[in-house]
Amino acid sequence: MPRCRWLSLLLLTIPLALVARKDSNKNEMVVLRKLKPVNASNANVKQCLWFAMQEYNEESEDKYVFLVVKTLQAQLQVTNCLEYLIDVEIARSDCRKPFSTNEICAIQENPKLKKKLSCSFLVGALPWNGEFTVMEKKCEDA
Repeated sequence: MPRCRWLSLLLLTIPLALVARKDSNKNEMVVLRKLKPVNASNANVKQCLWFAMQEYNEESEDKYVFLVVKTLQAQLQVTNCLEYLIDVEIARSDCRKPFSTNEICAIQENPKLKKKLSCSFLVGALPWNGEFTVMEKKCEDA
């Protein structure tokens, strides 16, 4: 029985080793699996989106925290890591920065302060290591 476990572990590590190789001709990462839709309720998608929003709010000069209103789509691509392309609609909340995790925030209702954006985040993830990187982000008025 232990021999079967080792064989299974070996077979699982081979694809990971292949994922990390680069195309030496172009010095680019090889795409092992192109973008394919993934369920927005997937735990890795949620982690990536949480991380992207943390970074967005830290870098934003807005005085208020932005929250995700709606996840429009999520896609996964496999390269040297898992790359999640997540399209969302975000809006300004009624919580001011710095944000405390025990605060309960709602979407801003004041017409003068309302603001919505459509954003695309490309997040590289090695979730089994707890590593996340926002590789690209693009936001525009919704």
